[in-house]
Amino acid sequence: QVQLVESGGGLVQAGGSLSLSCTASGATTSITSMGWHRQAPGKQRELVASISRGGSTNYADSVKGRFTISRDNAKNTLSLQMNSLKLEDTAVYYCNLIRPWGQTYWGQGTQVTVSS
Repeated sequence: QVQLVESGGGLVQAGGSLSLSCTASGATTSITSMGWHRQAPGKQRELVASISRGGSTNYADSVKGRFTISRDNAKNTLSLQMNSLKLEDTAVYYCNLIRPWGQTYWGQGTQVTVSS
């Protein structure tokens, strides 16, 4: 079993920055990828960014150029640096982990609120 714990969410003004972190514990071997998704009220959960074990990254078009995902494989830590935040970035952000065979784990989420 894998447990994921997010931290770093909060209230920020538009144009500001936040850094989110996710720490994985438990059976953390054989991880295909880790990533961040977000979900706003009444909206579908969407991919924000993902990163493979080898460091290949993928970003949603809406955050490309503003967010940076990184991964520390030795510490089983995932980070998301969020810059130039916009009102539409407001959502609950979830850390996720995917096993090679497709099993997916989710954290409890951390709230990010961007104000004008």
